[in-house]
This record gives sequence, structure tokens and C-alpha cells, in this order.
Amino acid sequence: MSPAAGSERVAAWSETELGVEGRVLDVVRAPAGVLSARGDDVDPTSADIVQLAADLVATMRVSPGCVGLAANQVGVGVRVFCVDVTEHPKTRTRHGTFVLCNAVVVASSRNERAREGCMSVPDLTGDVKRASRLTVRGRLPGTGEEVEFSTDAFEARALQHEIDHTDGLLFLDRVAGAHAIYPRQTYL
Repeated sequence: MSPAAGSERVAAWSETELGVEGRVLDVVRAPAGVLSARGDDVDPTSADIVQLAADLVATMRVSPGCVGLAANQVGVGVRVFCVDVTEHPKTRTRHGTFVLCNAVVVASSRNERAREGCMSVPDLTGDVKRASRLTVRGRLPGTGEEVEFSTDAFEARALQHEIDHTDGLLFLDRVAGAHAIYPRQTYL
């Protein structure tokens, strides 16, 4: 599938395609071991993975400010995550809500440093250098279709953050050093 066709398919995807109701799961926090272990590749058509995909979307939706959630953040050591940056003010390109299985970065360029946070590290943020242009390949849960698509800006950052999770990395593993880690600001 070409990147243009992949982009259209990802943008058209909806969790209703999964045919199951998502459950809200608890998010694990660092230093839980599942967060530092690379997840296993999955069969995106298996019933367990389809349910997990629905659960990830449901959990992301009830979590304020959450733009992505990986399976290991809910205690499941597999390479599955969801993303939806639609409402984030730094978003340029947006594909809506989608879930990818076994995703990999195919191409990247234009590294930029920006602040990141994570539901599994709720008290800290950090400055992380990531590509601002990105092409990703993965499989959609349920159908197992392989998609490849390109994105930029905040969606590219969110995808890299979630792919890192599936590789057993936290944003803290990517910061330049202790000087680039900050207490999370809370606004009332």
C-alpha cells in the first residue's frame, strides 16, 4: 500500500471496525518491568489483540490530555498502541484515532527538541529530540492490513513516543541528561 493510500486508510479507521466494546484499564507506572521490556510482535487478527486495541482506545479516551497509549502501559508486553492527536494545539497533520500493531519507523528527518510527558511517568516531563517528519509501517488490528503512511509535527512525535514504548523505552531514556528533566506543571 502506498503512503498516500495508507494515510487515507489510517484516517478512515475507527474502533467500531473492531466489533468489540473497549474496557478502561489501569495504567502502570515506572519503574514497572513491563515498561522496560521490548514487546512481542502480535497477530493483529487475533481476538485478544482486537480486544486489547479496543481497550487501549477506551483507556486513552478517559485519560485527560492523553494522545497515545501503548499496550505495555496497561501491563501487556506486546507491540500495540493507539494514537489520537486531533485535539492537541501543536498538531498539523492528523489521522484521527488509530491503533497500530508491530509498527516500525521506515524513514525520518528534521530532528527537533520538544517537551514530552507520559502517563506512566506522571510527575515528570523532559526535552526529547525526535524527527518532525516520519514514515511509519504497521498493521491494523482486526483486518491485519499493512499500512504505511507519513506524518509530521506533533503526530510524528506521538508515534515515535509510542513506538519507543513498544521497544521498552520511556521518554526519560531519550532526554539529553538530568538537566532536561522537569517536574510536571499542574494548572488549576
